[in-house]
Formats: sequence, structure tokens, C-alpha cells
Amino acid sequence: MKTISSVAGAFAVTAGLTMIFGQGIAAADDYAGQKYSDVTSKLSDASLKGVIASRTGDILDDSDCIVTSSEKAPWIKGDDFSPVTDTVLLNLNCNATVASAKQAGNSAGSPEGRAAIAAAQQQAQQDQAQAASDATKGKG
Repeated sequence: MKTISSVAGAFAVTAGLTMIFGQGIAAADDYAGQKYSDVTSKLSDASLKGVIASRTGDILDDSDCIVTSSEKAPWIKGDDFSPVTDTVLLNLNCNATVASAKQAGNSAGSPEGRAAIAAAQQQAQQDQAQAASDATKGKG
């Protein structure tokens, strides 16, 4: 009986703490993994503005950087201390999509690096097929 009381007490304390401090479940980031140019376009369409909060690397132009995370601006403004509701803070990765001997970037073995290499190979195949098609049309 004493064990049941202890377990019930521990459960009640855990439930109470969960209610007080929240469940701590992370929300999905709608913009992570997308190019900065695409994200700012989506934000503009939603009457929001994106502000670069942090940047890692300097290889890529801003428009080509990848958003690693985002969050609504957590500050207030004005004399009435109203919350800022139209600003999203964006954290960018501006390193190369795949590292090389001369520039920083994702490891070729990482999921991001493998995806970038696969995309580059696919683009090269499409370019090669287009060139072959153009050459065939030129002979006829």
C-alpha cells in the first residue's frame, strides 16, 4: 500500500510540474532548410518581415543562404509595450553546400552534404541531356 501511495504521489507531483512549466514540446520550424530568398518572399506574402539574427559563414550571398532556424521576435515596442508581431528572426548558414579544400561547408557524409551532391549530380545529368538534345537539333 505504501508503494502505491508513493507512486501516486510522484505522479501527482509530475503532473503538477508539467501543468506549471508546460510540456516542452518543440514546435516545427516552418522555414528551416529553405533558402533565405524563398523565406523572405513567403514572409512578405504573409505581411511579415524577416530579420537576420545570426549568420554562419560568408561563402554564399544572402539570397542563397539556408535558414537553419527561425522564431517570432520576442521583444516589445512603444510606450504601451505592445509585442512585435510582424517580425521573424532568421538564423542563416552561408557556408558552401559541400565543403572543399578551399571553403567551409557541409561534410559530404552528412545528410545535407549528400543531398547537395545528389542535387548537383542530377543537375549535371539534366544539363548534359539538354546539351545532347540541342546538338541533335542542330544537326537536323
